[in-house]
Amino acid sequence: MGEKRYIVQYDRIGCIGAAACVAALPEAWEMDEEGKAILKTSNDKGDQMFELEITEDQLEQHMEAAKACPVTVIHIIDKETGEKLI
Repeated sequence: MGEKRYIVQYDRIGCIGAAACVAALPEAWEMDEEGKAILKTSNDKGDQMFELEITEDQLEQHMEAAKACPVTVIHIIDKETGEKLI
C-alpha cells in the first residue's frame, strides 16, 4: 500500500496578501507582484484555483500554513476519502 496523499487547495481570488502562508512555509509559498500568494509547483485548475498533491510527511507543515491564513482560502483534503481536514 502506498503512502497516504493529500491535496492542498488554494483559492487565489480570496487571498488578501497577508503572507501568513509564506511565513509559515516559505518552501511552498511565495508572494507575487500583485501582492497575492503563490502555491509553488501547484497545478492551475482554472478560475484561480490551484492544487498541490502532498505526502503525509508534508502534511503538518501545510496544515500550519493553512491554519495561518486569515481568510481561510487554503484547504487540505484527504485524497483517498475526500475529507476536508481544514
